Amino acid sequence: MARSSDSKFTDWFYEIDRNLLWCVLGLTALGVLAMITAGSSEASRKGLVWYFYFWKAVPFYFAGMFTFIVASFLNKKWILNISWFNVAVCFLLLLVTLKWPDPVLLAEKHAARWVRLPILGSVMPSDLMKPGSIMITAWFLSYLKDTVGGDIFTSKAAWRWDRWPLYLAFFAAATGIIFQHPDVGTFLLYFAVFVAMIFIAGLPIWILPALFVTAGAIFAFAFFTMTHIHSRVLAMLGHGAQTAGPTQTDFAKQSIQHGGLLGSGDDSFVKQSLPDSHTDFVFAAIVEDYGAIIGAILILVFLYVLRRLALDANRARDKFVFYAICGTFALFGTQVSINLLSTLNLFAPKGMTLPFISYGGSSFIAFCLLFGMVIALVREDKWKN
Repeated sequence: MARSSDSKFTDWFYEIDRNLLWCVLGLTALGVLAMITAGSSEASRKGLVWYFYFWKAVPFYFAGMFTFIVASFLNKKWILNISWFNVAVCFLLLLVTLKWPDPVLLAEKHAARWVRLPILGSVMPSDLMKPGSIMITAWFLSYLKDTVGGDIFTSKAAWRWDRWPLYLAFFAAATGIIFQHPDVGTFLLYFAVFVAMIFIAGLPIWILPALFVTAGAIFAFAFFTMTHIHSRVLAMLGHGAQTAGPTQTDFAKQSIQHGGLLGSGDDSFVKQSLPDSHTDFVFAAIVEDYGAIIGAILILVFLYVLRRLALDANRARDKFVFYAICGTFALFGTQVSINLLSTLNLFAPKGMTLPFISYGGSSFIAFCLLFGMVIALVREDKWKN
């Protein structure tokens, strides 16, 4: 495709952050491959046909890639309109989970975080709401900067009812529903991204200890009131009750060890006993199949994505674009870290997907939408007059 070619697609291709584009496409391709290998093991373990999870994921791959490309052509106005719609619809679906969660997944996962929709099947509103929440938070922070000035946290004008109080009330309502699903991992993810974004926006340093105390109090409440959180934390620390066999993280570590440097290929067998090898522990399954070298390269790709986001944020001229990219950096980096640390038993398992890699239509489409929006914002901010 020659640069001299006069077409909208050519302009788009040469104006966007192509390095970020290739990373997203590369991660998605690896995710498809992992779904064929790890997904077949999970399906066989449950007595299903080997292509069960891959076949279920195919419509989401097409929908996600379509969403990613279309979103990358949008302008700031359309991105904000879609973000408001995204947040509004997902919040309504969160309310639906309070009364009518997906009964099948409620029985299987013991959590009410999914709803079943016609045609789409089971979706996870808290996953789908991530791109919209980041964009709306970025808009809100830039709006406060423009209307209130530099002091957007302690200024009296910033605490008018339709500013911080309204935003915090909505944030508390949405994350409160997520917390009681129970989905402590996603709750902590939203909280961490929120803290990162307001810190970048100039949060006074003396407020940070209060936020850490709040997070600690919430975690302590979950630890002492939620049995699964209590048992997972104790198991991670090596103080859990003795079980009849290896835990998920034990299988994950064995799977990584069995893969060695170059992978086990057709001789992979540990992942066949690893629950959620296609979702939460997909990294372990990839390493067993293709080796630690491929696993290290995958981690380097994740780090490179973060580097591209950091560079794009540093070059941003629009405050909204800056905050949106920083929020994306915080979300992507935190979710990747939680997933990998859980796999290595350095963090309590949280049911957190590995972006673009794990099986999960809601997560995949959400990240496709988010990164498509980021690519569009970077392009518009870079080339606007």
